[in-house]
Amino acid sequence: MADLFIKQSKQYAKARPDYPEELFDYIASKTNCHDLAWDVGTGNGQAAGSLAGIYKNVIATDTSQKQLELAIKLPNIRYEHTPAVLSIAEIEQKLAPKSSIDLVIVAQALHWFDLPTFYQGVNWVLKKPNGVIAAWCYTVPRVNNVVDTVFDRFYTVDVDPYWDPQRKLVDNKYRSIDFPFAPVDGEDNTGPFEFMTERLMDLDGFFTYIRSWSAYQTAKEKGVELLSDDVIAAFREAWNDGGDGNKAVKFPVNLRIGRVGN
Repeated sequence: MADLFIKQSKQYAKARPDYPEELFDYIASKTNCHDLAWDVGTGNGQAAGSLAGIYKNVIATDTSQKQLELAIKLPNIRYEHTPAVLSIAEIEQKLAPKSSIDLVIVAQALHWFDLPTFYQGVNWVLKKPNGVIAAWCYTVPRVNNVVDTVFDRFYTVDVDPYWDPQRKLVDNKYRSIDFPFAPVDGEDNTGPFEFMTERLMDLDGFFTYIRSWSAYQTAKEKGVELLSDDVIAAFREAWNDGGDGNKAVKFPVNLRIGRVGN
């Protein structure tokens, strides 16, 4: 996973959407204590920064050192560069003791994980029986009907061959991802529950977001420029329809949340 984002770490940090405050408020309302949270696959620390305003301490880990170098720095966030797979012994040595963490989150990264091994670590480190795991993904951006029409063709035709197979889990809003946890208090299931985040972007910012995709990097390594002159022209015409400049770009966020149980 880390290799896919090394070359576009700066674009990732600059262009990826933030997550809505309502998402973190909802997650925090489902944890009994707010002492310690673990953000797995933190990237540039977007989610860790929001957690740091709610939880006393946050551990944030990633397999990409370059991403961590660009991460948000706050006094109650501890960043750790880790291997792709952590053993129980490594979790205890590098992160936290058994049954000591209130919340584990994974923002836009669970589809990359070795899930059986990861879930073994989650079950080991979360407090019993109400420690919470929350994982979310955001799907394709929505701008307006004109831009969305151009984007959807680009996404489904031009870009699709270059996505890793795991991307289908995101397109399916994490409905089909393995998530063997119990519903949190007040819920009948583990989701997905939908939230929405919005970011003001100009067209260049929108292109920077596209260039931060793993599929964009994969295509580039195969000698394919997805943002060809024709594609850029089509986007520009659609973007400028009704006025150019900044537009509100909406990203649907889909959350799976559960508790570890006994």
